[in-house]
Amino acid sequence: MSKMSGAVRVVVPATSANLGSAFDSAGLALSMFDEVEASFTDKPGVQVDVDGEGRNTLPRDENHLIARVMLKTFQHLSVPVNGLYIRCVNRIPHGRGLGSSAAAITAGVVAARALAGTQGTRMDDGGALELASSIEGHPDNVAACLFGGFTISWIDANSFAKAVKLTPHPGIIPVVLIPKFIVETEAARSLLPSHVPHRDAAFNVARSSLLVHAICNDPDYLFEATQDRIHQEYRRPSMQSASALVSLLRAKEHAAFISGSGPTVCVLTNSENVDKILSLVPEEFEAQQLEIALAGASIQ
Repeated sequence: MSKMSGAVRVVVPATSANLGSAFDSAGLALSMFDEVEASFTDKPGVQVDVDGEGRNTLPRDENHLIARVMLKTFQHLSVPVNGLYIRCVNRIPHGRGLGSSAAAITAGVVAARALAGTQGTRMDDGGALELASSIEGHPDNVAACLFGGFTISWIDANSFAKAVKLTPHPGIIPVVLIPKFIVETEAARSLLPSHVPHRDAAFNVARSSLLVHAICNDPDYLFEATQDRIHQEYRRPSMQSASALVSLLRAKEHAAFISGSGPTVCVLTNSENVDKILSLVPEEFEAQQLEIALAGASIQ
């Protein structure tokens, strides 16, 4: 391979968005990580190596998502690029609602910003969030991936992505139940109605407000706070088994919900209830007990 210079290594967490009631606004970083190493080379073009998830299916050139994001970020920073080498170690499942695309986009922005160094235009974390959100289409996953912890994100009056990071209660344990099948984000989103009843919107506003208190201060409210009436039931046709598992877990008063656009099921629980949850998981789901990743994207 051609000579490399200025290599950087970026680690990014998986994320769960929506968290039941807070559709397109809440995100939680999880202790499952992708790694990206990137460097300039003296050989023109882009070369990508992939280990782990997507090893046999993802592009190995400038069409790879991280490569596209890095090239766009360099353009945004007014930094010229001759050659680029990228190595990806993917652990976050693709098409499962755990923020794999947000992780790739965030990693690309952060890696390019680090490689750019003092060249070109500078970019702070707010600028990184705005660029990542514009590529992803919404800020909930990329905010949690970039900042870590528990994030609330929104689009301001000037159409810019904004987010705040909050500290979650240390007693909360996320358990993710990952099925073998995938659901494309756009397919799941296409099932959502253009309008919802006013009473359902008000229901979710109340629960999403309670969610902030539950995650940050009092996890005893998590079951009520993760109730939803505006997106999960509409998406049920695209993930029948995952939706049935959510119903089963919630019937036992566990704070279960579809992670992002699914089909992974996430449960926010505590150490006393982990084994109870695991005993209810069907064989077609892989259960993983994780932690909330308090740190987001990092250069290592």
